[in-house]
This record gives sequence, C-alpha cells and structure tokens, in this order.
Amino acid sequence: MPKQKFYVVWKGVAPGIYTSWTECQLQIKNYKGALYKSFDTREEAEQALVSAAHKYVGAGKEKVKTAVALPEGFDLNCLAVDAACSGNPGPMEYRGVYLLTGEEIFHFGPVYGTNNIGEFLAIVHGLALLKQKNLHMPIYSDSRNALNWVKQKKCKTKLERNDRTEELFRLIERAEKWLHENGCPTPLLKWETEKWGEVPADFGRK
Repeated sequence: MPKQKFYVVWKGVAPGIYTSWTECQLQIKNYKGALYKSFDTREEAEQALVSAAHKYVGAGKEKVKTAVALPEGFDLNCLAVDAACSGNPGPMEYRGVYLLTGEEIFHFGPVYGTNNIGEFLAIVHGLALLKQKNLHMPIYSDSRNALNWVKQKKCKTKLERNDRTEELFRLIERAEKWLHENGCPTPLLKWETEKWGEVPADFGRK
C-alpha cells in the first residue's frame, strides 16, 4: 500500500494541506507562481504551512488587512468575504480573502448596485468556488442580512430593476438558482467585527 503523503500548497487557488496529489493539482494547475511541496507526515506539513504563512501574508493581487484580536485556536483555513459600495446604491464591488495567507482569492466589480447585494453575491461566489474545487472550509461574512438572504436562497433587495441594474439582477438570479440547486454545502459564519476587528476582506473605505 502506498505511503500516505501530505501536500502543502503555500501559493495556489486555496492554500492549505491536501492528502492526495489530485487535490493538490487542483490548487496549482495553471496558477502562476504556484508553490507547493509534499511531506511524509501531517505534523511536518502543518509546521511547514504555519512557518511559511507569515511570509506570504499579503501575497497575490491585493494586500489585505489582518484582524488583530482573533480568539485563541481560531482556524485560519477559511474564507472571508466583504463588499464595498460608493454611495448606496452606487459603484459596488466584492471580494474573497483566504485568511491563512491574506491572499485575495476572487474579486468582482465595480458594478452599479448596493452593499447588501455585494455581500450576498460574495458569499455565493465563495460557496460556488469551494464546491467547484471540492474544498471544505467555513466562509465568514460580517453582514447578517446577506447571511440570512443566502440561507433563504433569496436576495431581498429593494433596488429597482432597470436598464442600469439589469446585468446585476441577472447575476442575482444566477446566484439564487445556484443556491436552490446546491444549498449551503459550506458552514456560513458571522464575522464578529466588534470583537475581532474588521473582516480581512474589508476594503478599508469606512
């Protein structure tokens, strides 16, 4: 029987530890600047991942802020999402950040919309990405409205649908359809801003 290997991905789609070469390949294939290595034991892999994490904080397309008051034992193997809107409605964008490395995993916008819509779409984007990559980790959002909308599988926005917002509403419909077909295969958790500081995906425009 082949000996179990543990693969550490420092730079890839979703950095972390994987127990098969196939899972590792999903993170590094076609990823520019991918960085990974195999280890014989999980303990060695965990030590290598943690020791290198600080080196790669802020790597990728966008540097992000890191919360400074996370509780002891907080699992950084998770996604944090957030949205920003200049005016409400106004130019809106959202993104997802992998907490272990501080790397921006996805970014969308700006498009004309609202902050709540952005928060909703960011969560669904994260859910779809994790499912596509067969990854399992929690998603944190600081928006109670968006978390409730996702659980209800309905974006309950009051934004008017017109020529200016048509593209955005098509995205909303796709997101709602995805939720009805897939549900919430990943834990959705509330980011406790008052205790932990701003969510790491925050755009810093407050």
